[in-house]
Amino acid sequence: MGCCRDLCILILFAIFNLFGSLHALEAITGTQFIVDDENGSLVSSDGNSKLGFFSPCKSQARYVGIWFNKISEQTIVWVANRKTPVRNSAGIFKIGGDGNLAVFCCNQSSPHWSTNVSVPAQTSAAKLSDSGNLVLVAKEIIIWQSFDYPIDTILPGMKFGWNWKTGLNRILTSWKSIDDPTPGNSLQELTLTAYIRSFCTRTQLYNLSLSLFILN
Repeated sequence: MGCCRDLCILILFAIFNLFGSLHALEAITGTQFIVDDENGSLVSSDGNSKLGFFSPCKSQARYVGIWFNKISEQTIVWVANRKTPVRNSAGIFKIGGDGNLAVFCCNQSSPHWSTNVSVPAQTSAAKLSDSGNLVLVAKEIIIWQSFDYPIDTILPGMKFGWNWKTGLNRILTSWKSIDDPTPGNSLQELTLTAYIRSFCTRTQLYNLSLSLFILN
């Protein structure tokens, strides 16, 4: 009897995983999007990371976030609309008319949150990588990625600090509370300091000192 019961449990578990994988999207496109229900999600190819709508702890507000898919306790590592939650369960996460990823509510034309980048072609798509990085791609080029906008967690492969080419500063900010992912009072960042002192004549450079700390 014990063996039969264990076998039934394994079969049910396999069926549950099968249906879960069938409902989860592999990419967000102009025709495929995520709605706020129990089946609306985007899962990485290895199944380790998952993106979908969630409510933190006792809050009723709805956010789009990324968490570890194979850990029983939901551990949020990134939040899209942390400052602008959806106040009901009518949220949609999709590619907008301008090619950007955006969080909408009901039939509202203005998004609660958007990647807000210049999209070279309106054939963009979004995927969740195995590392937990949400990327927006157009013409096979990454034009936006969540790794450039961390919340309070650094994941393997994520860079922290300044990108001197773009001027982007990747910083960490705490949640306001366990119920509210709005930026809190705790902040961690790397500061950029440049000090150049020189004294020149017509033909000679007498002194040049440079103290520069840049993290690319």
